[in-house]
Amino acid sequence: MSAASDPESVERIRQSYIDLTGSVPAAIEARLLLADAAGRQGAVEAIEALRRELIMASPLGRKVGQLVHFGQLLALGRGGPARLHARSARRAGATLAELSGVAELALITAGMPAYGLGVEILTELMDDEPMEERVARAHPVDG
Repeated sequence: MSAASDPESVERIRQSYIDLTGSVPAAIEARLLLADAAGRQGAVEAIEALRRELIMASPLGRKVGQLVHFGQLLALGRGGPARLHARSARRAGATLAELSGVAELALITAGMPAYGLGVEILTELMDDEPMEERVARAHPVDG
């Protein structure tokens, strides 16, 4: 029995995405379903092994790695994946200022469309945060 048809292996794969992004992206669910239907579970195992090594074991750490992903995806104009990695960077401790800095750097490498996409994504992230968190960040209390 291989990974995609082994419920424990599939659950480990799903959990790794939940740990990183907070959910299992639809594209990952589709990958698991296709691999199972096509008998290509070994391909999923290889992809996940590469992902574990390059993303989860990166010397950059989770936060910086997600910031890099965010910037790369902005430069490529890939809004959906950029949103996912912006949220993942926040989950890993990135500040709004750090994410904004990444969008600013994307402007240098890919122009105003990349920066505009970054602003759009970060504005959405701000809208998703509870008001109490925004107020606390804007007016920190010492002590």
